[in-house]
Amino acid sequence: MAAKSSAQRVGSRVQSAAAPAQFKSSKVSEIATSLDRLLHDPMRLGIASALAAGGEMSFTDLKAALNATDGNLSVHARKLEDAGYVACEKSFDGRTPRTAFKLTASGRRALEKYLDHMDAIIRAARRS
Repeated sequence: MAAKSSAQRVGSRVQSAAAPAQFKSSKVSEIATSLDRLLHDPMRLGIASALAAGGEMSFTDLKAALNATDGNLSVHARKLEDAGYVACEKSFDGRTPRTAFKLTASGRRALEKYLDHMDAIIRAARRS
């Protein structure tokens, strides 16, 4: 009998924990779920932010600014490039390869939209 009573309590706790269904339909929840998942990754957000602030940057400068490894920066920059958020230009200075990145107009719009979403979430959280 005690086990059944305990199970009922656990069940009621689970049910009450799942109760905030009104939060799922709230504006904050809608804004949070509409965040650009591509930019929400910390490294990709860092790349986009650095390029927005610094204009065109070399691979080496971007790597140093973000304290990233070659492989990590390459993978995330490629994802942003594939989405059209970042343009990558490869060239040679003598025999030395040079890679430069810049934020595209589409990337700037996506970053601004992402920042607006985050700002709305922060404002809503502060009002609560």
